[in-house]
Amino acid sequence: MAAPAPGSFPPIDFEHYHRTELPGLLAAGRGALVAKAARSLAPLALRIGAGSAFTYRPAARGVEISAGDAGAETVIELDAGDWQGLVHELEAAAGLLYAGRVRCARGKPMDFMAWEPALRALYQGRPPYDAAEAANLRDRHGRPLDPETAFAPASDREDMAHFLRTAGYLFQRGVFDREEIQGFLAESEELRAEARKGDKLSWWGKDGEGRELLCRVTRAASKPHLASLRSDPRIQALVELSDLRLVPTLGEGNGVTVIWKQPGVAEGMGDLPWHRDCGLGGHAAMCPTLVCSVFLTEASPETGELIFLPASWQSACVQAVHAGDPDAPRGGAHFRARPGDVSIHYSDTLHAAPPPARSDLEHYRTSAILSFARPDAYNHRGQQSYNAVLHERSDGQIEHLAVMAAKR
Repeated sequence: MAAPAPGSFPPIDFEHYHRTELPGLLAAGRGALVAKAARSLAPLALRIGAGSAFTYRPAARGVEISAGDAGAETVIELDAGDWQGLVHELEAAAGLLYAGRVRCARGKPMDFMAWEPALRALYQGRPPYDAAEAANLRDRHGRPLDPETAFAPASDREDMAHFLRTAGYLFQRGVFDREEIQGFLAESEELRAEARKGDKLSWWGKDGEGRELLCRVTRAASKPHLASLRSDPRIQALVELSDLRLVPTLGEGNGVTVIWKQPGVAEGMGDLPWHRDCGLGGHAAMCPTLVCSVFLTEASPETGELIFLPASWQSACVQAVHAGDPDAPRGGAHFRARPGDVSIHYSDTLHAAPPPARSDLEHYRTSAILSFARPDAYNHRGQQSYNAVLHERSDGQIEHLAVMAAKR
């Protein structure tokens, strides 16, 4: 599977696509896919600038598309190139909202996010996530697959490769020893001391009393031990479980990030809702990428965990829903990680990092993060990382999507 070359995406005529191509795609079977994702959504109109518009309305056979926006509850304005990017799966609603490349002319901008799975089903034929199917996953021997299986370095590699291929993530215990973890932690403390608000290489937040909290530093590869993770043979052995050839990426910062979970974050993005790592854009140009988390301290509901939605990596899922919300996905896989454990997941896998359940502990989750991609992957916007759109504030805080959307 190769990434399409830059410039290989053909132009699409907005009027012709809606009047001719989409009706054909709906009749050919995409209507059934869209019906699963759109049934409870409010009518949405997409308008190119101040000109042509089409309204998407849920219908029994999927979606009804009509010219104009008079019957739409929410109207989203964007330029022709960004709309074509949505069709080609280069752009994503969250990235367009963060970057201010859309304008909500009427209604609720977060309706654009709610429509994303239906639009992906409609434009690309990507099936919406089906929890019932995910509950019936099988291992390579045909037995029910436990989505919370914890493997060991000596586990059967075919079993692990099948699990990764099926679930979209994998958790392995005891990859690094205590001495190695202490070295990584020592360097993470150096990074903590060196971080500065507004350096665009760190993420900050505040608690309810206004105290500043450092949540992330993206320049961890400047430290020798943390930098060594990119070429560590144990990490490489996990990466080689993928069906694709993948190489280390620079990504945000310089290739390795350290994350500190903090209790009580009231401002900033210390806690992440359900999301996919390519949710800001670039899926067609770079995915699948593989993200690796090395746990430097315990990760649990109490200290801040990482939750994965099994078999979501090839589906269209709703993003920006917090783990505790009534509409949040159910059936996520939870792992009580210990220092030295490692997880890997495909970037399309829906996952969440909810806040720690306790606020009276001495230590919370600290993780080192790195990523791998195909050698031909590229950023279609010409940037090093799609996360560049997140750094808008001089105090280093990353705004929640709903806050940014309200400004559009």
